[in-house]
Amino acid sequence: MDSERKIINVVGAAIVKDGTVLCAQRGPDKSLAGYWEFPGGKIEPHETPRQALHREIEEELLCDIEVADEVCTSEYAYDFGTVRLTTFICHLHNGTPRLTEHTAIQWMEPAAMPQLNWAPVDRAAAKLIATRTFATKSANV
Repeated sequence: MDSERKIINVVGAAIVKDGTVLCAQRGPDKSLAGYWEFPGGKIEPHETPRQALHREIEEELLCDIEVADEVCTSEYAYDFGTVRLTTFICHLHNGTPRLTEHTAIQWMEPAAMPQLNWAPVDRAAAKLIATRTFATKSANV
């Protein structure tokens, strides 16, 4: 039917802190309301994926991150277009994530993440991250 589906390039941040990963639940006034996702958003034409992610996290969570390794890129064809999501491991650099666009945020052990109802495009990254172990702060710090 629609061979020229709109491609929406977005980025997501798997923010790691003390061995846990930040998961965010989409607000009721958003498409895909109630689904869990890695926070982030659309890449603007003048931005690299890493620049877009840094900007989006400042806007959405009012904190500063360090963008580290790329986890994966996945695609999902929704009724409004095909979302191409590139997810990165990130580290909290400054500030504390605050709710501005999401209903809830939750720090989770990676292995527990699959129990959440993830947005379809986020599922591949969530599955990959769930198999990883991240360092926790040392008791001597």
